[in-house]
Amino acid sequence: MMHFISIILSIVALLPAIASANDNTLTVYTYDSFVSDWGPGPKVEAAFEETCGCDLQLVAAGDAAAMLSRVRLEGERTEADVVLGLDNNLSAAAKDTGLFAAHGQSFENLTLPIEWTDSIFLPFDWGYFAFVYDETRLAEPPSSLADLVHQHDDISVIIQDPRSSSPGLGLLLWVKYVMGDNAEKAWTALAPKIVTVTKGWSEAYAAFLEGESDMVLSYTTSPAYHIIAESDSTKKAAIFSEGNYMQIEVAGKIANTANPDLADMFLRFMVSEDFQKIIPTTNWMYPAAMPTNQLPEEFLELPQPTNALIFAAEDVPSVRQGAVEEWRTALTR
Repeated sequence: MMHFISIILSIVALLPAIASANDNTLTVYTYDSFVSDWGPGPKVEAAFEETCGCDLQLVAAGDAAAMLSRVRLEGERTEADVVLGLDNNLSAAAKDTGLFAAHGQSFENLTLPIEWTDSIFLPFDWGYFAFVYDETRLAEPPSSLADLVHQHDDISVIIQDPRSSSPGLGLLLWVKYVMGDNAEKAWTALAPKIVTVTKGWSEAYAAFLEGESDMVLSYTTSPAYHIIAESDSTKKAAIFSEGNYMQIEVAGKIANTANPDLADMFLRFMVSEDFQKIIPTTNWMYPAAMPTNQLPEEFLELPQPTNALIFAAEDVPSVRQGAVEEWRTALTR
């Protein structure tokens, strides 16, 4: 009898491992707006599940920087198989965790404006940061970053926290790229115009739409939403003479995922037409693997920055550390 009980207990102990090995669920951490009812998540989930014969679980994990912090904290115990929604400004820090594996995907279908060679992170969309405004409330927006910082004292803005938000980090690097050693002075001058600093993009944009500021940090493509979904052409993106900072959003596979084949299948799907055609009118960004002539007409009419500003991904960690301190010092005075 004791021998029989030992066998039963051994089988019971093995059940979690057996369940895990047979688990046909793919867990993808992503940012909050991606999984919202109006975001890409529901359509991506339906389209992928049609082809994978699996259960795709999209888990909202905060904005991009918060998502990376969560994965870093969870370490090898993370439930994520794939992390979707980091960007070129966070990719070096993400690599340093050692938690991500090579994606093994081809770059041949990518349509980014720059060459992509990253073997760990694969892009799914891209765009330019911009301050968005309502032309019925702001007739003469600033024409440059310097103009926003040093002129227009009557303008109010909402931005995101660079410690939790990828747009917030993008603005931090944008200011540093343009202002250089004068970045802290620029933040000191801009601080009185900042109505609030939100944790993520969604809160900031909602507050702007409710009339709490004249401008909000967002993207040059944000007005496309209002044009296509609301037939409203009053929302505009300010194109700055120095240039607008570029963001490339990426996904990466967790190295110790229990479902590596399913994770690889998802990454291949991510750069396929079925995924990419969802992006423009749900995530309101440029897809990373779609020819320009396949974009909605409204996207083709959006103004383009003359200069695309971007730090090399490997340079961002060192730039970011000092820039965050400058930002904190200036905004707490």
